[in-house]
Amino acid sequence: MADSGRPRPADPDAAESRTASPLAGKKRAQQSPGLRSKYQSSAPGHCFKKVTLTKPTFCHSCSDFIWGIIGFLCEVCNFMCHEKCLKTLRKVCSSMTPSLVQVPVAHCFGPAGQKKRFCCVCRKQTEGSTALRCEVCELHVHADCAIFTCADCRSCQLDGILEQDTYHHHWREGNLASAARCEVCRRSCGSSDVLAGMRCEWCGITSHAACYLGMPAECTLGRLRCMLLHPACVRLDSRNFSKMHCYRIAESCSHELDNSDDADLSAAAAPASKDGQPAASESGKQFLKVFDGDDAVKRGFFRLVSITKNEEVVEAALRAFYLPDDPQDFELHEIGGPQRLHSDDILNRNGSPDNRNSLKDGGDSWLLRAKPRVTEVIKVYTDWPKSGVAFISVSVSDSSTTSSVLAEVLSKLDRQEEDLSKFSLLEVCMSSKQVQRQTLTPQEKLRDKLREIRKVSLRQMNQTRFYIVENKNRAVRVELLIGGLPPLLTTEKYTQLIEEHLAIKSHLVTISNFYLNQGAVVLQISCFAEAERIYMLAKDTSINNKTLTSLVIPAITQNTLGADVCPLLVFVNPKSGGLKGRELLYGFRKLLNPHQVFDIMNGSPLAGLHTFREVPRFRVLVCGGDGTVGWVLGVLEAVRHKLTCREPPIGIVPLGTGNDLARILRWGPGYSGEDPYHILVSVYEADEILMDRWTILLDAQDVSEDGKENEFLEPPKIVQMNNYFGLGIDAELSLDFHLAREDEPDKFTSRFHNKGVYVKVGLQKISHTRSLHKELQLHVDGQEVPLPNIEGLIFLNIPSWGSGADLWGSEVDSRYEKPSIDDGLLEVVGVTGVVHMGQVQSGFRSGIRIAQGNYIRLTLRKPIPVQVDGEPWIQPPGHIIISAAGPKVRMLRKSKQKQKKSSANMRDGHSDSPSSRDGH
Repeated sequence: MADSGRPRPADPDAAESRTASPLAGKKRAQQSPGLRSKYQSSAPGHCFKKVTLTKPTFCHSCSDFIWGIIGFLCEVCNFMCHEKCLKTLRKVCSSMTPSLVQVPVAHCFGPAGQKKRFCCVCRKQTEGSTALRCEVCELHVHADCAIFTCADCRSCQLDGILEQDTYHHHWREGNLASAARCEVCRRSCGSSDVLAGMRCEWCGITSHAACYLGMPAECTLGRLRCMLLHPACVRLDSRNFSKMHCYRIAESCSHELDNSDDADLSAAAAPASKDGQPAASESGKQFLKVFDGDDAVKRGFFRLVSITKNEEVVEAALRAFYLPDDPQDFELHEIGGPQRLHSDDILNRNGSPDNRNSLKDGGDSWLLRAKPRVTEVIKVYTDWPKSGVAFISVSVSDSSTTSSVLAEVLSKLDRQEEDLSKFSLLEVCMSSKQVQRQTLTPQEKLRDKLREIRKVSLRQMNQTRFYIVENKNRAVRVELLIGGLPPLLTTEKYTQLIEEHLAIKSHLVTISNFYLNQGAVVLQISCFAEAERIYMLAKDTSINNKTLTSLVIPAITQNTLGADVCPLLVFVNPKSGGLKGRELLYGFRKLLNPHQVFDIMNGSPLAGLHTFREVPRFRVLVCGGDGTVGWVLGVLEAVRHKLTCREPPIGIVPLGTGNDLARILRWGPGYSGEDPYHILVSVYEADEILMDRWTILLDAQDVSEDGKENEFLEPPKIVQMNNYFGLGIDAELSLDFHLAREDEPDKFTSRFHNKGVYVKVGLQKISHTRSLHKELQLHVDGQEVPLPNIEGLIFLNIPSWGSGADLWGSEVDSRYEKPSIDDGLLEVVGVTGVVHMGQVQSGFRSGIRIAQGNYIRLTLRKPIPVQVDGEPWIQPPGHIIISAAGPKVRMLRKSKQKQKKSSANMRDGHSDSPSSRDGH
């Protein structure tokens, strides 16, 4: 699990309670998992017992092999270690994880990948389709273990409620690469066999569990800090929105976690045995179905607890629910009856066959309840980081109210002179899916609140905290980007559509930005409830048979960005490259701030560009094919006038089929699983170059044989070209491929298959003939250019065509200039058919050079297939004009030099990749 707070020793309160048992006469073996251990360790929560090893086993503390047949196993979380490691153990048990959280942040669970991982709760390997992972951090869990995690994800933003002034390392245990080395002792700390070692999820440094607390507390954000969006620079009022909404993550797997809450886990959830097999199959044991509260009974969620003569059943039930409490404070109630059972009652019934039958007949369902307490101690945490005190312990009784607790806390903080009405007591439930906050009323009885929480769920009580917060009258500001509106309307019409379909309240909502070309508006909302209502309503609203999109947009405070920081804006097309796009999306979210990584299919590139609109300088990384790159460039051109940085340089991770633009910019022919960290370093070291872009005007008219224009066939339209524009056989093959992909999109998930389909449609056209010179007329720079007998005509802006082929050729010709992507010229080339195209692809021939110029005019006499950067269609007769599209765009070309081992802004002395744990 994660430790996001300042490194600190074990909780003294917990340590004291571990040594003082309510029943001193009881043996140590009858104490709580969190309050005792059969074998002592310096880390709280563990319940170690000596076990005999029957197979090769590794220590979870030092990651070394355990020689011999004796090991020490925690009966709560399955932590295994040497006897010598017990004395230096610093990693707390999974049951104590909520006590380590500094700023509660919920996780964003998604389906796990295919790589070998270990569960951060039970420490066993995750297997099968039920495993989950957080899309933002390195938390991996089984589906039935997810409910035992707490809100210990990375804090990636300021939300105005619970904040921090300095950022400490955010430690996560395990799932390191085997080659990882400890930052303190420089010994190996990674393991592919067990959950071992610690890693900071911001800077990426790794350490042993016994070493990491000795490191400096503050995190410098590591080698990627110059392109990382610092959490202190991002503000988002997100009270009513889940982290899935805030990070724009599709909630494709949220139902899996919900189902795991409700499911009957009798076969998989037997934590007392932890052997991976259904506990009920073990012979000679009896089992109880134990629920931890009324909510668990309602959901049907229980844990199986085995009954043995040498184990206390209440203690076993606490272990099953990862609760670090004293078993003497709890008892079991039979569901449906008043009977209460204590440990001795269970043990006395174990031997009789009749009793075993009664358990099977339905008497094995029990409710774990807390015993009534006269007084108890609660911890009240402070929300001001510079107080120097993490929490204040306060004793509460039946007469204790919120006001009295606040007064006692302020007194212990030496702030008793301050007005009590300026402070509130905040109840925070740190569940793994969502952090829920509730402000308690001044006269509310604290004991009643604690009883209510424990009655609902003991797990919820373990994940609940109380904070003393200062009352602030800070203005609420939530930004929503509403997309999917009809494009190119007037601002008055957009306002009318929003008011009509979303019924906005004018005194709470204003429209701050209009993006006419994109059919989108930005709403500024000053009320959380209204923002949530509009967000959900927009997703269920359609205009002109098109469903609206709604995204929560964070605010970036550009004045807090460092002078040497140039944040990277990342767009990923998860549908490109099979599953590689989704894995890249996951990898970049972990390495960077997830607020700077955008799923391009969820809101278009506009969402990212609007978020970065006030950032003075930034770079863009596009992960997708040539079509995705063209999409981003097109949106950038449309909204450039609203950006502070109007010409951000753009790099590419090629996920498409052809990837011609990526090839000439040295990013390679296709992504093949490179480490995302190394990609980011390459982006940082890349050189900026300029590239021409071209505007194509398509004016469809009925053109007679003598070239005279008659009537319009369809309205004129304008498209942008980055790579090439083709007419004839080249476009016809692209069109056939496009239609085949639309018919069966699930089959087109790899470049190899896509190229195979290209070959197939090419062979079908091998006998096809077309006299293209009879169907169109070409003018270059005002001069008519006669066409040879060709079947395809291609206009090149880059020296790569059809997956890397050099169509223009390398021969020197004094009539033409050497092609370049920034020379302001287009190369006009012809091909004679499919065979000629195949020869060009094989490198045996080049195309037929026809012309070179910067202003092209074509006259089509017949409908003809055309394609722009791989997007094909049938163009009616008429005129086509190609001209330069305004200023050149800035692109990033990968440096030829090897990635430097040291760079002042990128590295802090470490050589291994922080993401190498993923096996990239």
